[in-house]
Amino acid sequence: MSEMRFSQSVSARRENGVLVVVIDNPPVNALSAHVRSGLVAALDHAAGQPDIAGLVLSGAGRIFIGGADITEFGKPQVEPALPDVIGRIEAFGKPVVCAVEGAALGGGCEVALACHGRIAGKNAAFGMPEVKLGLVPGAGGTQRLPRLIGTVAAVDLIGTGRTVKVEEAVALGLADRIAADPLAAAIAAVRDLAGRPLHRTGMLGVAPADAAALDAAEARIIARSRGQAAPAEAVRLVKTAGGLGLAEGLAEERATFLRLRDSAQSAALRHVFLAERAAGKVERLTGITPRRIDTVAIVGTGLMGSGIAVCALAGGYRVIALERTREAADAGRARIVGLLDKAVQARRLTGEGRDECLARLETTAAPADVAAADLVVEAVFDDLSVKTDLFRELDGIVGPQAILATNTSYLDPDAIAAATADPSRVVGLHFFSPANVMRLVEVVDCAATAPDVLASALAFARRLGKLPVVCGATEGFIGNRVFSAYRREAEFMLEDGALPHQIDAALEAYGFPMGIFAVNDMAGLEIAWARRKRQAATRDPLERYVEIADRLCEAGRLGRKSGLGWYAYPGGERTVDPAVTAVIEAARAAKNIAPRHFTEREIIDRLLKAMVDEGTALLAEAVAARPGDIDLVMINGYGFPAHKGGPMFAAGKVHA
Repeated sequence: MSEMRFSQSVSARRENGVLVVVIDNPPVNALSAHVRSGLVAALDHAAGQPDIAGLVLSGAGRIFIGGADITEFGKPQVEPALPDVIGRIEAFGKPVVCAVEGAALGGGCEVALACHGRIAGKNAAFGMPEVKLGLVPGAGGTQRLPRLIGTVAAVDLIGTGRTVKVEEAVALGLADRIAADPLAAAIAAVRDLAGRPLHRTGMLGVAPADAAALDAAEARIIARSRGQAAPAEAVRLVKTAGGLGLAEGLAEERATFLRLRDSAQSAALRHVFLAERAAGKVERLTGITPRRIDTVAIVGTGLMGSGIAVCALAGGYRVIALERTREAADAGRARIVGLLDKAVQARRLTGEGRDECLARLETTAAPADVAAADLVVEAVFDDLSVKTDLFRELDGIVGPQAILATNTSYLDPDAIAAATADPSRVVGLHFFSPANVMRLVEVVDCAATAPDVLASALAFARRLGKLPVVCGATEGFIGNRVFSAYRREAEFMLEDGALPHQIDAALEAYGFPMGIFAVNDMAGLEIAWARRKRQAATRDPLERYVEIADRLCEAGRLGRKSGLGWYAYPGGERTVDPAVTAVIEAARAAKNIAPRHFTEREIIDRLLKAMVDEGTALLAEAVAARPGDIDLVMINGYGFPAHKGGPMFAAGKVHA
């Protein structure tokens, strides 16, 4: 079985009369030009060899094919183009079967659709996430998938960009079957298909769709797209598959793909994609081995602590949850169980997985019980003395190799670290609430944090499925620093003439899921109020300060939880409250400010400038390593629309 090489990334060997083709293009086997040319060369070779029954396509490593090579976007097209390669596979005279181990995503899924058989391993997954890059599938996905699995299911998969695990893929008809050894099964399938009529996806008809189900699927996708163009275009293309011939549908799909590829939205989303891959990379960690973490202690089991505990349990860790009293520990366990139950209801976790998590959970009121922890994450009240006292106590309990992580939002983690016997083992892990849902974690590299401690914190966050962004120690880190500047500017505009619902409407029209004042009401106004009161003694008297939020808090308007905040909430519905308008008008009058009208564009420009100015300061202070890190924090932590690329990208501070 001597190896044949068809390009730098595509090789093959003969096995039992079948040409087994292997794509090896790390890290994700992307469909780069040399992969495409290698596949064509392999097809040419097999076509000219009568004793080759057919081909098996496989991927080296843990991924079948991770999609197109987006680094080629914007460059001159290198032939063969992917649609031509896929068309060649589908029309090939001998059977082509894919053995899918790991993910078949984007162009990889389109390659699988063109094959005459699809054998999946137990860890296989399929998806077309192009809409997440502001694109639609460009090599037949919108036309072949509905022919294979039906229009409604194809609208859902392509319009949302979600990935399906192997069991669902088989149930949909996207994969033929699951095999313990998919390569061996694919070879057997090629031999079985040799000489028989081949199942060519593009030649299938599109079954009539249930109109109500199709309308509902489309409505769900459009509702969640919030101004992003690609999902609606994806739905349109899938729906056309039933009325167009394959060639006409492919031409329309390709034209749409090329138009979207050159759009501002796609450029922004590609920036986000690449920024995620750069996030968490720290030059000083090259060659550093993380410490081993098996047991995680969570101190404090309120909303934040219980959410972190659920993440750690789902990540496979043993968790010890510490509270001050047995009653509080029991209540904390109940919260954790409730969150796990919700995960089962939402199908993010199986019932068996829930039971496995609970088997690894211990709740206690005895501090000595956390002695076995390799990592302690505190989620106690955000007060410096409370946290420093806790860390001093932990110094005498946990082993010398244990890592201490603070989840503070605004306090100085260097001050917390300095109170410990060994500041080098202290790191910041700022989770966003609810921690079991929010993807972002700011990993704070404190002044004394040891390299292997930082590397361990990053590895821990990634194992939880989080997006870790490294930042330096400063009040509010990246996210709350930028958010504070954003909120401050919004409050300036209140004094200058805008009203909360006008500012929120402009933000929601821009693509935010909620405006800033609605967000403040949801989070509660008392936390920021307490911070402002702490800062009052040191505030520069010449600095502009807006007291409107203070007046609301003094009146007991603390947000949704109190039924009143920037808005009123009769029956739970957000409504404009004339009482708030009166408070704002009184504040303007006290400062002799003549209100003026703001356009939607002016509102967005002022808020965006405030974010960018603060982001620029964070870069200058080396708190943030790169503009893309700021964008990721604002997108994943504060709802900045991803299809705008984040504030730094939107302001032209970075390029896709």
